[in-house]
Order: sequence, then C-alpha cells, then structure tokens
Amino acid sequence: MHSRNVAYIPEIDHLRLLAALLVFFFHFFHFYTNDWRPWPHLALFGLITDGYTGVSLFFVLSGYIFMTIALAGGAIDYRSFLRNRLLRIAPLFLVVFVVAASIGRDRFRATDLLSVFVTNVGDPPTSWHFATGPAWSISVEFAFYLAFPFLAQFAKTQGVRYLARLIVILLVVKLAAYHAADNSRLMLYSTLVGRFDQFLIGMAAAMLAGAHRAFIVRRRWILMPLATLLVVAGGAAQARWVSFLAPEPKQAMGVAVGTIEAVLWGFFIVAYVGLRPAWPARVAALLRAGGEMSFSFYMWHALIIYAAFKTLGPLGGVSRPALIGDCALVLAFTAAFARLSYTTIEAPFLTLRRRYTAKALAPSRERARP
Repeated sequence: MHSRNVAYIPEIDHLRLLAALLVFFFHFFHFYTNDWRPWPHLALFGLITDGYTGVSLFFVLSGYIFMTIALAGGAIDYRSFLRNRLLRIAPLFLVVFVVAASIGRDRFRATDLLSVFVTNVGDPPTSWHFATGPAWSISVEFAFYLAFPFLAQFAKTQGVRYLARLIVILLVVKLAAYHAADNSRLMLYSTLVGRFDQFLIGMAAAMLAGAHRAFIVRRRWILMPLATLLVVAGGAAQARWVSFLAPEPKQAMGVAVGTIEAVLWGFFIVAYVGLRPAWPARVAALLRAGGEMSFSFYMWHALIIYAAFKTLGPLGGVSRPALIGDCALVLAFTAAFARLSYTTIEAPFLTLRRRYTAKALAPSRERARP
C-alpha cells in the first residue's frame, strides 16, 4: 500500500498478506474441524495450527513500517499522524462493530458503546461471536499509535538501547502480571501488557536494518533462508509446548513467548525486505493487491468462514482433500469480499490522508526498478 510519508516498499504488502493468511488458515482449520485444541503432533505445521502468530506479525510490521517512516521522514506531526491512522482503521472497524452489536442485539446495552475504544478486554460486542472476533486487536494497535510519535522521537535520540530498556521493563511487568492474573494465558495474548513489546521490537528491527543495510543486502541469500527456518521452528515449538489453545490458564513460557515470537518475525521482516525478491509481474501484482486489502481480509475472514460453513457446510467432510477443497473455496470468497470491502469502505477514506512527516518523499522503489 502506498503511503504519503515514505517510498513504497512492496515487501511490506507481501508480509501483510502473509499475516492475514496465517490467521485465516488458523481459523479455518479449527472452525471446520471443530477442534479448538493444540495439535502438537502436527508441530511442523505450527504456522497453520497456531496461525494466530499472524497477529504478532501484524504488530511487528506496524512498529517496523512506522519507525522506517520516522527515520526517513523526520519530525512527526502528532495530530496529522493520528488523523491518518483514524482514516485508515476507523471506517471499517466501526462497520464491524455495528455488525457485532446487531448480532448480539438482545444482549447489547448502551454502555457497550464504550467498547469501541476497548475491544481487547472485558466482554466487548465484537467478542460475542466468532464472526467479529478478529476486531479485538484494533484497540491494541491504536494504543501503539497513540504512543508511537513519542517513542520514535526518544528512540531516534537515544538509539536502539532506549527500546531495549522498554522491552526489559515490559518483561518484568509481564512476569508480575503472569503471577497476578487468574488467566495469564489470555491476558498475555490480548492486552497491551502482553503485546506492546512486539511493536517495540518492530521499531528496533527498522533501526537495525537501517544501520546495517549494506550487510543485509550482501548476506540476503543467507539471512532469508535462516529467518524462514527460525520462524518455522518457532511456530513448531509454540504448537508443541506453549499453544494459546492449551487449556491451562497459566503457561510460564507465555511470559517470554510473545517476545521471542516478535524477535523471529522482526528478523524475518528485515531479511525479506533486504532480499527484495524479483517476483514475476503477475505474481507481484497479486501480492500487492493482497497486501492492499489485507486489513479488510483480516477483519472479515471469520465472518466469511462462519457464513460459508453454515450455508454450505463442509462439502466433503473433514478428510484432508475435502478440507483443502473447502479452504480454497472459502479463501476465494474471502478474497472477493475483502476486495469489495476495501474498494467500497476503505479506499475512499484513504484518499483523505495527508503527510505527517517533515521531509519530502524519496522516489518510489517500485518506479525505480527496471
């Protein structure tokens, strides 16, 4: 997706699409098998059976791209930054919130309107049904937006060490919260306490990538396979030993697993952006379109999965070939609906965004390529 504040980085769109697909496959697999439990015997497919890790990738990507903008664009105008972020996420989020309130009509109370600002704690309308459940992450994301311009300024002044100190503070807080919370597994998964360090790690990844760009480019054919191997291994370890789907309300490794997960994704982002893969033109266009509509895809995918299952059912049972066929069909429906949503709900508001950084844009990498 093009920004008014930084040259277009096509790899970011590719990674946004990857994050959305991971969450889609996770929800599809467990919903269609009606088996919301860990699958440790399929640990090598942990990126699917525990594909909620795509949310972590989204959070790390946010830290990475906004820090990249801050490093390239100079001072950030706070009001314009927040205005742009509201234009980016509020229209679609509010539509999904209205859908959630309508589904839970008989349960809705006027005070539930306050859940517009907090979708990740308590009992917000968006969490009443699987169809609108993905909206929980929006409050976590927006809390990062509120803090980011300050964090970026402090990080540019004090260096990566500033972010490292914040991450250490958060780890200590997470340890205390783990002991204090009755359901620390859910708390660490869905709150700022459990997630904020993932944004910080994304910011640190952007700063380290900028400082070591030449090294990354020279070693890109080593770094990319290594990063991929580590992400797959991390997904397998998570699925095997510390799955969010485990019934235990407390998991000691949960204190550190989100941080480790973010470090692996940060390394993957740096390696992939440094690789700059030369995809064939049609593939590149498809990846760009997928990244462009990834927010709509993420916000609507659970609703489409639910509607498809209830309307059509599992067309061939739960055998592996049948699941693959159903998945391809539902994926196509989701992509089509996400495209419709993006062009109708998101795109008109995106044209209203404006610059929030001081420096002029560099030439687009997309245009600069031969």
